[in-house]
Amino acid sequence: MTAFAVETRALTKKFGDFTAVNDVTLQIEQGSVYGFLGPNGSGKSTTIRMLCGLLAPTSGEGLVLGMRLPQDGQKLKRRIGYMSQKFSLYQTLSVVENLNLYAGLYEIRGRDRKARIQEMLELAGLQDRRRELAGELSGGLRQRLALGCSILHRPEILFLDEPTSGVDPKARLHFWDIIYNLAADGTTVMVTTHFMDEAEHCDQVAFISFGQLIADDSPENLKSSIPGRLYEVDGGKGMEMVKALRGNAKQVLDAYPFGEKLHVLVPPEVTLSDEGIFSGARLTEIAPTMEDVFVFLVKEQADRNAAIVSGVGEDE
Repeated sequence: MTAFAVETRALTKKFGDFTAVNDVTLQIEQGSVYGFLGPNGSGKSTTIRMLCGLLAPTSGEGLVLGMRLPQDGQKLKRRIGYMSQKFSLYQTLSVVENLNLYAGLYEIRGRDRKARIQEMLELAGLQDRRRELAGELSGGLRQRLALGCSILHRPEILFLDEPTSGVDPKARLHFWDIIYNLAADGTTVMVTTHFMDEAEHCDQVAFISFGQLIADDSPENLKSSIPGRLYEVDGGKGMEMVKALRGNAKQVLDAYPFGEKLHVLVPPEVTLSDEGIFSGARLTEIAPTMEDVFVFLVKEQADRNAAIVSGVGEDE
């Protein structure tokens, strides 16, 4: 029987008339890395704060490590780790002083405190920088220090809110190596991000858009769920091609810019050729990325919402 570290049912958070998180139901397996993806403002951070017991849900239910939200929020705090997207350390304190401060907050004392601080210094690669002020570290090193502070007490589940935002690609990869090691040791990790490529590192991925959960599955299953064939178009008149393609619903399911190129999704029976509007461009059939998955899911959700609104209008 599968054990879940997190279970929610119809979890909802409203701020006045604004619904930040709408009817979110999910399950996170113990010891897994669970990615919670979506653009800025989609409801990721609000969901995380509810699961940490920092925000009370407006409605719905949530269980974290078997404890109810928000009733057991205080008990829960001793068993979870939380790293917010904002730099939460004291910049005028040194690396080791920050770790000592958090050890005190978690009531870690004596030899255990010394051993755990040394462990965190090694984990973050900060042994030789222990006396440097936190505010003088690079973005990547600050994030690793913040992670070390959040796991000093060896939490059973770790919530990471945009942990790699604002750091360079090399630092992001190093950070994910640490996450893998934590999960391998049995820690459940829930990580929010707007970097779609980071979804590839997760066992399970949920996509949230405008507060609504629009998908929840493994990266492999999500990529295979895209219907039809995906082409990459390099060259040609980008936006002119997009307008022309979107006007041909029978031949094209979707078309959108992807960096300096264009991605075109067509039904399985359609084959694109470098003629007509594609003249002078290079066409390559490709496998979908997680960014393609998100674009497809958002469009699908928008189409469903439009159909609902249209149906209401007809009834009236």
